[in-house]
Amino acid sequence: MELFGGLMVMMSILFFFLSVIWFVLPFVIFSMKGKVDRSLEVLESMERRLAVLESRLTVPPVLPPSAERHHTPPSGSPPPSDGE
Repeated sequence: MELFGGLMVMMSILFFFLSVIWFVLPFVIFSMKGKVDRSLEVLESMERRLAVLESRLTVPPVLPPSAERHHTPPSGSPPPSDGE
């Protein structure tokens, strides 16, 4: 009988700690939810600001390969010969 009483005491202590965790856990989860929502708002505002900055950037025009090959250097010297 002493073994049964000892096990019951251990189980009651275990259930006490589990009940404390059960009551505290929702408050921890809900406080995290508020922080995650705030982080999401900040992230969305940063995304909008980055989109505005990206829209302001201009992309330099891409030259076709034939235009790049016959490019004259700015010094005015003739382009190197291709063996033609």
